[in-house]
Amino acid sequence: MADRTDELLSQARTGDAAAWTALYEMHASRLLVWLGTRPTGDVAVAAEDIAAETWLIAADKLPSFRGDSSDFGGWLFGIARRIALNHARRGDRRATDPREDLAAALDRVDGPEIDVPGLDWVRGILELLPPRERQVVGCIDVVGLDVAATARALGLTQVAVRVVRHRGLKRLRELMPAGDETEVRSLDVLGLALPS
Repeated sequence: MADRTDELLSQARTGDAAAWTALYEMHASRLLVWLGTRPTGDVAVAAEDIAAETWLIAADKLPSFRGDSSDFGGWLFGIARRIALNHARRGDRRATDPREDLAAALDRVDGPEIDVPGLDWVRGILELLPPRERQVVGCIDVVGLDVAATARALGLTQVAVRVVRHRGLKRLRELMPAGDETEVRSLDVLGLALPS
C-alpha cells in the first residue's frame, strides 16, 4: 500500500490527474469525518467547504511537498487544521457562533466511512473530551492516522500525541456507560480502541 501511495504521490507531483484522483479518494472521507469533529469557527463554513479549500491548497502545493506516503496524511490534515483555525479566528472577529452543526453536512457525503452505525454517538462522546484530546483521538482512532501523521497535522510532538491520546482514551473509558453494548459495538466498528 505504501509503495502504491508513494508512486501515486510521484505521479501526482508531475501533474497526473488520475494519480491525484486516487490520492483524493484515499483521503477525502477521512478528512470530512475529522473535520466533522472540529469547530469550524464561521457558521457559514461547513466541513465540506474547509475540505474543498484544503484540497485546492494541497493541489497547488503538492509539487513542493517533501515526504512519502506516510507523511502525506499528516501534511494534508495539517493544511485542513490551519484552514479551520483561520475560519475560527475570522468567526471570532465577526462575533459569530464558533460551533456549527456539521451532522447535516456529513450526512450528505457519500462514502462507506460516513455511513457507519454509531457515528453520531462517537461524535457526541468526543465532544465530552477537551479539544486537544478530541483532536488526537479523532485523528488516530476515528480516521486512522498514525502518531507521526497526527503530530504533523496538529503541530505537536509525537510524544505529546501519545500522552494526549492516553489521557483521552482513559477519559473515554471513564465516560463509557457500564455494560452498554451498543456504544461498545459502535466503537469497535470505527476501530476506536479503548484499552483496559
